[in-house]
Amino acid sequence: MKKMCTVLVILILFSFLLSGCYYFSAKNEIKTAEKLTAELKAAGGEKLVPYEYCSAESFLEVSKIEFSENDFKSAKELASRSTSAAEAGLVNIKKK
Repeated sequence: MKKMCTVLVILILFSFLLSGCYYFSAKNEIKTAEKLTAELKAAGGEKLVPYEYCSAESFLEVSKIEFSENDFKSAKELASRSTSAAEAGLVNIKKK
């Protein structure tokens, strides 16, 4: 019985650690996406690269919704896609 309780406690602690990691990594990725999307908007992304701009904005918005619903893994993935779209838009603007 004591072994089973120990294993259960370890599993619970491990799950808390994993969820905490997703929380902070998602939060950081959202901050990065917000920063890059703001840079893209300031560089005229709405008119110069509308596809990348709309993608970055949309992914960021959905990422924030997922984060508020405590789905940190999805929030991180969506924020990462937003970051990628914003970076692509910024690269395309610099090419022009």
